[in-house]
Amino acid sequence: MSDFVVGVLLHFQGPGGIYGPSCQAVTELAVAEINATGGVLGRPLRIELLDAGQPTPALRRQLATALDARRLHALTGWHTSAVRNAVVPLVQQRVPYVYPAAYEGAETRSGLYVTGEVPSAQLFPAIRRLRASRGVRRWFVVGDDYAWPRGTFRVLAEQISGLDARFAGARFLPAAGASPAELASTLDAVEAAGADGVLLLMVGQNGVRFNRGFARRGLHERMVRLSTLMEENMLLGSGVGATDDLFSAGGWFRSLATGEALDLIGRYTAHHGQRAPAVGAAAEACYEGIFALRSIVQRAGSPDVAATDRAVDGLVYEGPRGAVHFTGNHAEQRLYLARADGVDFELLTEL
Repeated sequence: MSDFVVGVLLHFQGPGGIYGPSCQAVTELAVAEINATGGVLGRPLRIELLDAGQPTPALRRQLATALDARRLHALTGWHTSAVRNAVVPLVQQRVPYVYPAAYEGAETRSGLYVTGEVPSAQLFPAIRRLRASRGVRRWFVVGDDYAWPRGTFRVLAEQISGLDARFAGARFLPAAGASPAELASTLDAVEAAGADGVLLLMVGQNGVRFNRGFARRGLHERMVRLSTLMEENMLLGSGVGATDDLFSAGGWFRSLATGEALDLIGRYTAHHGQRAPAVGAAAEACYEGIFALRSIVQRAGSPDVAATDRAVDGLVYEGPRGAVHFTGNHAEQRLYLARADGVDFELLTEL
């Protein structure tokens, strides 16, 4: 019987490369578990890794070759919205594509199924909570210059007054990594703006560099930071002294004490050992992506995109985040606000 092959797009270089090892490790666990329980449509599941951190033209050529050869039956993996937008024209109508990363929202293209968080459910409640608990009203937005940060900023701009908040400024830095001068200039602007908080929309190593520079100036003593992508590998990279008053909102934290979350960590440790990379939000999203993909295809009875489009609405499956429900092509799940505590997170509340 031929394998069911899933292309898994992960960042192994560039700012997002910090997530790559843990994303690959948890994907390998998901594959082992699915194969132990019948595979996909009765076929063994196999993955083909593609480096989402390579230059976009090279990635598109590699993916196009695999699709043209009918070597892939589906696509998933944690990668940025810039990568998603680059590959959707190649994938659409050919294979189902589960996108598991937090993103800017409003994705409706056929064959694309989204399990990541969106601003209305993730960011807006967190801003309200920090307004009520910490009096944070004036936000300075610092983001990478691509679709997710820009799109999130646009969505937030439409709602900011209704959240009893306002902007103190915004800067968007090169997604490939800001120069020391660009980062210093941004920190100057943050320091001069009189903000109560910084909304940090940066990927991986870019966020790490910002956190370090922020703390070196003592700004962590004057304002909070809120991120919708900050996870355990980024905390470790930032260092304990750079994570004071740093908040994150999302559907997964390693410190979650739910039965489903603890089960995943236990199985992951048993599979890979105690020294495996931390299962942060990006890694867990990869696990969700694989299981959501299997659930959609199994319900459809086929990887044909017309069939999966018909099957996805109303789908419910149980995963590390608990019950996940699809409304249209978007998944809904529990979300949380957490505060950094060294290189881990303390969960504060469900959003």
